[in-house]
Amino acid sequence: MTLEEVVIQKPIERAQCTGKALEEVLVFAKNNECLTVGVYESAKVMNVDPDSVSFCVLAIDEDFECDIALQIHFTLIQAFCFDNDISIVRVNDMQRLAEIVGDKSGEFEDAHCVLITNPADGSWEDPALEKLHLFCEESRSYNDWVPEITLPER
Repeated sequence: MTLEEVVIQKPIERAQCTGKALEEVLVFAKNNECLTVGVYESAKVMNVDPDSVSFCVLAIDEDFECDIALQIHFTLIQAFCFDNDISIVRVNDMQRLAEIVGDKSGEFEDAHCVLITNPADGSWEDPALEKLHLFCEESRSYNDWVPEITLPER
């Protein structure tokens, strides 16, 4: 999908399209062991090998407004992503994100941050990932630096 095709989509269609694309990318990355889940684990990866990070997902839950430490971590992660040209999005359903990236029980104690990393043999081509990068690029052109995506329900 080209940037022009993304731009002419209606906002609702674009949101649904990007939500499905994000789920596809997360499942693919999970199956290929290219995910890092958790704020602290993500910070370690970003510190050690920032070039391996392809995409970042931040998840907000009901405790986010009251958790100042988490807000500070999000601010630092966002700044790091901006400085290193890493596409970043926000989802408002951490439970759904945990279901997608979790193990068989679908549980993660901390799914507030999920990084999609490149495999050891280099970067991977994925139309869904390219669609997400285009979505982020378009959102930045409208000064929406961390766009929100709604994950599809199961």
